[in-house]
Order: sequence, then C-alpha cells, then structure tokens
Amino acid sequence: MAGKPSAKALAWPLFDAIVDQSAFKSVNPWAADGSFSPDYGALRKLLAVPILLGAESRSGVPALALDVWVAYELRRAGLEPDAVWPRAEAPRVVDRDVLNFVRSIPRSAGRDELMERLRTGTSGGVGAASANIAGKNYFKQVDVIMSSWQTGPELLISTKRMDSSFGKNAANRVEESYGDAKNLALRHPLAALGFMYSLRSTAYTEERRQFDWIVDLLIKLGREADAYDACALVVPEWEGDAPPDPVQPPDDAILELFEVDFGDDAGDEQEAAVTDVAAQLAALPEVTLRTDLVPDELSPARFFAVMLTIVLDNSNITQHEEARRRRSRL
Repeated sequence: MAGKPSAKALAWPLFDAIVDQSAFKSVNPWAADGSFSPDYGALRKLLAVPILLGAESRSGVPALALDVWVAYELRRAGLEPDAVWPRAEAPRVVDRDVLNFVRSIPRSAGRDELMERLRTGTSGGVGAASANIAGKNYFKQVDVIMSSWQTGPELLISTKRMDSSFGKNAANRVEESYGDAKNLALRHPLAALGFMYSLRSTAYTEERRQFDWIVDLLIKLGREADAYDACALVVPEWEGDAPPDPVQPPDDAILELFEVDFGDDAGDEQEAAVTDVAAQLAALPEVTLRTDLVPDELSPARFFAVMLTIVLDNSNITQHEEARRRRSRL
C-alpha cells in the first residue's frame, strides 16, 4: 500500500536541483584579497525548502538544508567531492576509497548492483545517511565531514537550526555544543572543527535579549582554545509562521507538485520522481538573510576561510591540490 513520502524524500531532489542549477557552482569562491565569498543565493533557496514542505525540526529537513549548503561551499572551494559528506548524490555518506573500488569493478561483475546497494542504504552500513564520529568520551553525529580511511577526519562541522521556541531551546543547543566540541577536539586535535548556527530573525525582533545572549555565546565558543576553531551565524527571514511542532507529512497541496508512489517502507534516501522541478522551485517562499545582524566574527565568509585554512595548513602540499590552487587563484 502506497503512503505519503517523508519530508526528507521530497527535500533531497530540491536540494540537489538548487545546488546543481546555481550560477555560482563553478565559480571560485576565493577573492584576490584572500577573502571567501559564499553563495548566499543558494543558501536562501535551500533554507526555503523546509518551509515549502512544512517540515518541522524533528523531521531533520531544516537542519539538513544548512548541511547541504556547507558541504556545497566546501566543494566549491576545491575539496575532493567524494570526501565531503553529505555528498552531492546518494550515497550521502560513504568513504571515497569504497566508491573508487566499486567504480573499478566491471559492469559485468556487478558494479551497478553494488552502487545501487550503496545508494539505497542496503550495503551493511557502508553507505549511510549520517556519520557518527568517535570523540574522546562518546560517539557524536557530525553533520558535515571531510574524511577518508587514509587520513581520518580532517574537517568536522556541526550545524543547528532554530526557527521558533527560542527561549526554551536555542541557548540549550549552544550550551550542548561546548561539550561536543571538547569531546571531538580531544580525539581529533588536527581536524578543523566548526559550528554553524541558523537562527530565525524573529528571535531578534521578538526576543532580543535571548538573541543577544546566543550571539555572545557563539562568539565566545569560537574563541575557546580547546573547542571550535570557528563559529558562524545565519539569520534567515521570511513571512509566516514556523512549521508546526507535531511531525506531519507534507499536505496534499505540496504533494501535487510531485509525482510520487512510495510504499510504507520507503526510506529517507529514496528520492521522489518529480514532474517539474522548475515548478517546485518557483513555489519556494522568499527567504532573505539578515546579514546586518551577524557580527564579523560570526560571518560565514570568515568561517569558511578559517576552516579551509586550517585544513590546508594541517596537510602536506600534495594533498587538496585543487583547493590550494583555487585559494591561490592560479
């Protein structure tokens, strides 16, 4: 019996289309003065997808929009696409050496079948939707990663997104990150460790004292010697309410934009067949970014510059050659 697809299943094709169609996808983000220029246009569209779908925080889609953007920017900077998770296509989390091995297998020996098993998550846990990284004291799910069997984690970025209930939850998420940062930093001292936080502009207009406190916490979090190397803040703004608290599937008005036929056991990584991606993208609500509310120390531009510089400084000259070339603008 067919049921409604999950919000994640509907979101992935839109996320992929936004990234793939961005006019800045192939543009070097490094400027001549050494500054980094993020693709904020893509970010605005990615942040709008959960709003279109009515996906609340527990669905994972709002935070996933931020993950997709961060990974996209790292690929724009020249880091190896298969080493940055989530990848631009399924399987989203899989070691690049595994992919290279499967790609080397002749089609006649079952290459396509193995790739399909990786893509659909039926490969014994080798291809996954998320990554758990061992810290000093406990495993931590990390949202955006660059890693391989040969090097181990070289970059670890955690993301959080808060669109409502700021007084109850927003500061707690920042406070929890202190322990998470130390847990990871003690086990992976050479990895670039970052934290990106998305806080809806209504936190500023309706709960200013709380907003200022969170900004202050983020700034201090990025200054701790044994915590994050850099923190960033994104402040999206849009009209209307935040998605409702109860977990609900997309309503019929949204599903009319998609041609879907999912069984009850459809997984998050199964992607919906879409009739008109352009129509879906055209239906995205308008999201703007309040960059005026973001201190320079928390700007995404600074964040990416710091994180990438640490990765390149902590690796030898024969690693990440494309990223080095782009930063040098050669």
